[in-house]
Amino acid sequence: MNMNRYLDIAPEVAQALKDNKPVVALESTIISHGMPYPQNVETALKVNQIIRDNGAVPATVAIIGGRLKAGLSDAEIEYLGKAGSKVSKVSRRDLPVVVAKGMDGATTVATTMIVAHMAGIRVFATGGIGGVHRGAETTMDISADLEELGQTPVMVVCAGAKSILDLGLTLEYLETKGVPVIGYGTKELPAFYTRKSGFGVDYELDTPAEVAAAFHAQRGMGLKTGMLVTNPIPEEFSMDPAVINKAIDEAVAEAKAKGIHGKDTTPFLLAKIKDITGGDSLDSNIQLVFNNARLAAQTAGELCRLG
Repeated sequence: MNMNRYLDIAPEVAQALKDNKPVVALESTIISHGMPYPQNVETALKVNQIIRDNGAVPATVAIIGGRLKAGLSDAEIEYLGKAGSKVSKVSRRDLPVVVAKGMDGATTVATTMIVAHMAGIRVFATGGIGGVHRGAETTMDISADLEELGQTPVMVVCAGAKSILDLGLTLEYLETKGVPVIGYGTKELPAFYTRKSGFGVDYELDTPAEVAAAFHAQRGMGLKTGMLVTNPIPEEFSMDPAVINKAIDEAVAEAKAKGIHGKDTTPFLLAKIKDITGGDSLDSNIQLVFNNARLAAQTAGELCRLG
């Protein structure tokens, strides 16, 4: 068990890890910055239930009062959900100051991976990862999520990357970092709101057992990278690519006109896309998170069977 002095592991999570029971880490940015209250709290609690229903223990990661938390109580989830965007969005670079000052923080994909790895949690479910932003060849706007995947051995189950990003360059970057990109039952990278992107993944694997075996081998060889498992949004919740791509193009153009950049970009674009699509994008977002939680819990279970 990790004894990091900045980290609090919830008792249920600590017990599951000690007993080699499956645990799934969850990020908290989706609670504070990803959805409005009370939908954010309802969604987070439902995700916890889905993970339990699939035989694993949920461990939402956040920073509360300067303490790194692996596993939140329902009351702590409610607190983060109500505080919303008043809570700092914390990536790797923010951790030292947020912890030292005793602040609250909602963790991004990168920071959730760091805390999960500290706690000994191997599998993490999220909505979508960050990536290389459009125009990055001039702005250098590349998400820290990709860098983390290159150096932290945690499996990230997601619905691909949002097509607000440059998906081709995102895949190139992951290849450079040596991160395997797995398509769950697909040869094509899912694009978050839609099942297809036109870009291929490295490998297609079709069962949680196959995914777990690949990650078990990766860890057994001492390879220090993460693994990205991309799980397409269920067909019935997938959005029309033409509708979503038009909304994304409009949102990207507005962000550029308003000079929005850095960590403000993604929340601005998602809120704009939600407005343009009349809320359909938020409904899709919730369903794909549920779908990823299921797969992550099942894969974590298979991983425990392998030791």
